[in-house]
Parts: sequence; C-alpha cells; structure tokens
Amino acid sequence: MRAPKIAMLMVGLAFWSSQALAQASPAREALQAAPASQAAPASQASKASQAPQASSSSQARYSADGLYNLANSYARAGKPGLAVLNYERAALLAPGDADINANLEYVRAAAHVATEPRSRFTRIARAAGPTLAAWLGVLGIALVGAGLLAMKMTPRFRWMRTGSLLLGVALVALTVSNAVLLWPRMYEAVVLVDQTPARVSPVPMGDTAFVLPEAETVTMTAEHEDFVLIRTRGGLSGWVARANVAAVVP
Repeated sequence: MRAPKIAMLMVGLAFWSSQALAQASPAREALQAAPASQAAPASQASKASQAPQASSSSQARYSADGLYNLANSYARAGKPGLAVLNYERAALLAPGDADINANLEYVRAAAHVATEPRSRFTRIARAAGPTLAAWLGVLGIALVGAGLLAMKMTPRFRWMRTGSLLLGVALVALTVSNAVLLWPRMYEAVVLVDQTPARVSPVPMGDTAFVLPEAETVTMTAEHEDFVLIRTRGGLSGWVARANVAAVVP
C-alpha cells in the first residue's frame, strides 16, 4: 500500500505547486471609464491599467491577469474586438474568474454582439482551466490505479477502494469533458475590424455575402492564402481577410 500513497502524494504536491506558480500574476485594478461608451460600470472589479503597446513581458501577456489587463486597456481605447479577444484568452486560463466573465459580457453588450448561451453541463465542465483539468485527470488515473492495486493486495476497506475508483473515474470523466468542450475553441476567432466583409470567394474583389460586426466570435473552417473561411453562430459562411480576424488560441 506504500507505493500508491507515495504516488498520490507526488501528484498532490505537483498540483499545488503548479497552482502556486499560476497565482504569481500582475496586480488588478478597476476598469476606468474612458471612453464612456466602452467602459464597464465602476462596481465591476478588474485588473491593472496597462496600455495595449506597453506590455513588457511575455509572461504577463500569457497569464490570465496580464491578458485581462490588456483587454481592459483595449476596452478603454474603444477597440472592442481586441478587448474581447484578450478577455476570451484570459477566460481560457481562468474560466471561473467572475471579473473576466463580467467584463467580457459587458464589452460584448456595448458592441451589440450576442453572447452564446451555455448549458449547465458546459458551465460545470469549463469550471476548471486546461491546466487544472489535466492535473485532475492525472489525479483521477492515480486514484483508479491505487484502487485497483488495493483490491488485489487486501480485501479490507472495501468502501475505501470503491470510493477511490469512483472518484478517480469522475475526475477522468471531467478531464475528458473539458477537453471535448475545449477542442472547438481551438478554431474560434474574433472579428477585429467593424463591418468586415464576408465574401463568397477568397479574392479581394469577391462579392460580399454579408458583413460582420467588430467583436463577434466566429469559427474558422478553412484557409486559402490571405483569406479564412468562417462560419457564424447563425450558420452563415464566407471568406474574410486573415488580417481582420484573430484566433482565440494563438
């Protein structure tokens, strides 16, 4: 029984150390009200003020707080597309952060972009970020292995073995569900330019099928030279210039 206990202890230490490192992030402040048309209410908490061009380290850019600071600065500058893009990236790293989700919804509403409703299952599965979900999966595999090994070594403590197996299976299922829901987001992109034309063919002079508002989230389905074939949440498809959209997962 000593080996499973040691394995579980090592997994636990690795998990908590990764959480401690993830918490080393920039400070947070309130999203200021300039310009007024893009600012969130003063009651909403947010991260430190930071100009879009002033981010000095890649570590800050790719942490939840750093990306949220960047999104706040774009929102204040009146650039909802870039703001939503960075809020979305921050939400991938910290899906349960209330400040990120609140400001993301606010900027979308200010840009008159509809939000996608989420089912209860989706909210539960996305409650853990990718890193946390991966560690939970490792812990679940360790619990299943420990339970199976305990069944062969001793007939005692049956309820503990059963509980270990059930908890391990549940954690693995949560990790798999998180991965399944995260996979489509690998192809999501945010429109950066207002009134972006979606053309019927991937050429600059192609006929315009419809136009996209800034800050709308679309799905990329194909690429051709300087154009990307996108699909809206309403089911419309068209070719847009690559420079007018940015992938949520860089």
